[in-house]
Amino acid sequence: MIGVLIADDQDLVRIGLRALIEAEDDMRVLGEAADGLATVALARETHPEIILMDVRMPGIDGIEATRRLAADATMSTTRVIVLTTFELDQYVFDALRHGASGFLTKDTKPAELLRAIRLVADGEALLSPSVTRRVVREFAARPSRAPRPHPQLDTLTEREKEIAGLVGEGLSNDDIAERLVVSPATARTHVSRAMIKLGARDRAQLVVFAYQSGLVDL
Repeated sequence: MIGVLIADDQDLVRIGLRALIEAEDDMRVLGEAADGLATVALARETHPEIILMDVRMPGIDGIEATRRLAADATMSTTRVIVLTTFELDQYVFDALRHGASGFLTKDTKPAELLRAIRLVADGEALLSPSVTRRVVREFAARPSRAPRPHPQLDTLTEREKEIAGLVGEGLSNDDIAERLVVSPATARTHVSRAMIKLGARDRAQLVVFAYQSGLVDL
């Protein structure tokens, strides 16, 4: 059973999400919060597998709430899906950098939202190749875009650096395997090793590390 916490300051949004989730046999809503501080407190109390996190909320916003939860060792199994009104919300990359596993726009179709919850609960990152590239390019346009290599970057082999860069471009394991003429299993192994060495919580954070370290060829 996937436990979900809904964080949004709009009553109608929370009601709609609760109705959608509770209609599923493999999901349950563990609680709702209308501001960032309440979200952090409720998450620490209920330990959900998934938090549907609005970006703009009173108190502290969804980005700060995500950062606090990602920094809390007791919340290591909780994953955050950011909900945003605009696909290229200026805060999306910051949310990923602070530990979110992906993002969805609020006009996402119900079936896609449910699929996303299951995907992230299984440990995957909710980042399609096209969306990843757009988010990273938007961040690249910011003034403070100078590479800041990850402190553990030198522990990666050249192949792992190459593959981390391809993940940063938004390629899936199958895409990487085809690009490098290796098996998908080999690509998956290299991705996993890079994540472990860099301490990435999931694939989404590996995208962030790859870009910040200058491994992504934009």
